[in-house]
Amino acid sequence: MLVFANSWLAVLAPLPALVYLLLPAYETRRPAVRVPFFGALARLSGAVPRAGAGVSRRGLWRALVLIACWLLALLALMRPQWVLPPVHHETPARDLLLLVDLSGSMDTQDFTDAAGTKVNRLTAVKQVLDDFLARRQGDRVGVVVFGNSPFALVPFTTDLKLARQMLAEMQVGMAGPRTVLGDAIGLGINLFAASSAPAKTMIALTDGNDTASSVPPVEAARIARDRGIVIHTIAVGDPAAAGEEKLDEGALRDVAGATGGGFYRALDRDQLAGIYARLDQVEARKVETVSFQPRLELYWMPLAALLLLSMLVQALRLVRLPRRRIAGAAP
Repeated sequence: MLVFANSWLAVLAPLPALVYLLLPAYETRRPAVRVPFFGALARLSGAVPRAGAGVSRRGLWRALVLIACWLLALLALMRPQWVLPPVHHETPARDLLLLVDLSGSMDTQDFTDAAGTKVNRLTAVKQVLDDFLARRQGDRVGVVVFGNSPFALVPFTTDLKLARQMLAEMQVGMAGPRTVLGDAIGLGINLFAASSAPAKTMIALTDGNDTASSVPPVEAARIARDRGIVIHTIAVGDPAAAGEEKLDEGALRDVAGATGGGFYRALDRDQLAGIYARLDQVEARKVETVSFQPRLELYWMPLAALLLLSMLVQALRLVRLPRRRIAGAAP
């Protein structure tokens, strides 16, 4: 579609006609005959010199050329543009951070995989997380693992294939045998500090009691809430366990409640898969769509036409001028 960036300049099209009709003609004064003895010649001839005026008339073709040049110049100033089809670009509108517990208790084999084989908790988590991440197209995803200390395994990225690969390579105990959920939330808050996404979500998955965090999980959750971060917590441990492996469901509920998130309990693989299905509904994919229509500038076309026309006219004048001189010199 053809549009003009400065379409209002079209009102100037009749300007030369108004100038021609309203302003007086341009005048130049010069003698009609240039001879050094004009006075003597006038006396001898008995003629009385008088002031006069001659109005030169422009030929039709020259008038048409000038009109065409004016319209082409005006057309270039109006900046014609060809509007191309709209381009849509989707950018992630949410950053999703997974906090995965790799403490020693995650090696407990109390889950059953899709084939009916007994697997440890981490294996079941990885299988279900892999399917969950496969459906996160449009989100930036990061992964933090924690044990004795939290570590950023995958910084925020839209490369879900990389995130799934790193999740598949996680091993129990690689971050230490203990559980520092509060510190993991703190590290997640720091990772979100550089995020400009409108929606920020953490999913914390643990099967033990926080035993070594510098900041209690609930306090860290309140800081996250102030930063606009929502935390969902998933408990995969045995509520009847004791000692360091005891699952503090109350703390996990408080963490989720403090940020407006949800608390979920997974006692087997089916429940874990159901939790992620519900999270798919709660945390539906969010994207920001940026649309713009590229415009191709065409002002150079009338300018090129103007240049070629003016050069052609000048060339024709140069060709016709010698012919006139030759014709005038013939007897």
